[in-house]
Amino acid sequence: MFVLGLTGSIGMGKSTTAEMFRAAGIAVHDSDATVHELYRGTAAALVEAAFPGTVREGRVDRAVLAAQVLNDSDAMKRLETIVHPLVRASRQDFVAAARARGDKLVVVDIPLLFETGAEVEVDAVVLVTAPETVQKQRLAARPGMTAARLAAIMNKQMPDHEKRRRADFVIDTGGTHAETERQVQELLRRLLGEAASVPAGDKG
Repeated sequence: MFVLGLTGSIGMGKSTTAEMFRAAGIAVHDSDATVHELYRGTAAALVEAAFPGTVREGRVDRAVLAAQVLNDSDAMKRLETIVHPLVRASRQDFVAAARARGDKLVVVDIPLLFETGAEVEVDAVVLVTAPETVQKQRLAARPGMTAARLAAIMNKQMPDHEKRRRADFVIDTGGTHAETERQVQELLRRLLGEAASVPAGDKG
């Protein structure tokens, strides 16, 4: 089975691209969605213990938590030591289940793939990117996106040019939806032809 890591900086179109893989029948593990689930379950008590007052009615209040950690690197590191291992475990369970089903290819959507060293878990990395002007337009249209919040997020992310250098494949979402979809389909044709040659148990 081939494990494809999907990543991209904020505003680059990663979520849209992930949906294109799903529409093509490929199972996708979504790290962001997993965090949302953890904040309603397993992680809630752990986060509350580390950041008192951040859990309301049994779930993490993301706005309250963000106010405590976004501009505090030590606090962010404490949060990451709680959340990242839980997300990684969820991802590993997902890959194991897909392997047991006999899937030829799965996608794991990891926003901070290079930043967290997660490339060792996958067989190849596809980077979703777009011109900076397009990225800024998308971010400006997001509700609740402030300059301070954006700066905090960008400070955690590797520059796009470095991600381009390290990625195995690049999908440019700066054009039309159809153009992005064509790139996804082309990549799938290539990978599904190669998936059978990946030894069982290799990475992931």
